[in-house]
Parts: sequence; structure tokens; C-alpha cells
Amino acid sequence: MDDITWEEPFCGEGASCFRLGTDATGNAYVAIAGAEDVALTDSREALRRMILDIKAGKADHLL
Repeated sequence: MDDITWEEPFCGEGASCFRLGTDATGNAYVAIAGAEDVALTDSREALRRMILDIKAGKADHLL
């Protein structure tokens, strides 16, 4: 996973920090900051869809 470009961590109060990353071959990654070597991997389109769904409130029940 050396060619991943990681974004700055997204952190909540008292919670783990999550990082999003992408690579040149169209993959997207989600990991806990500091544990990027065990990231969840899918397509950039899947990451895009997840972000749009979260923004639309489809994960609000998890809060």
C-alpha cells in the first residue's frame, strides 16, 4: 500500500480518527489513523457513493 495518497485524519471527540486515501489505479481506502496497513479497500466510485449517502443522512441512525 505504498502508493496510497492519504487525506488528513477525520477525528471525533474521544473517538478514533479515520483516514481516506486513493491510489493511481482507481482504488479507495478507509483506515483508522495509525493502522493504514489494514485498510478497507474498494473502488473510488464506492467511496463516492458512501460519502454522498452519509451526507444525505442515510447513516444518521448510527449517530
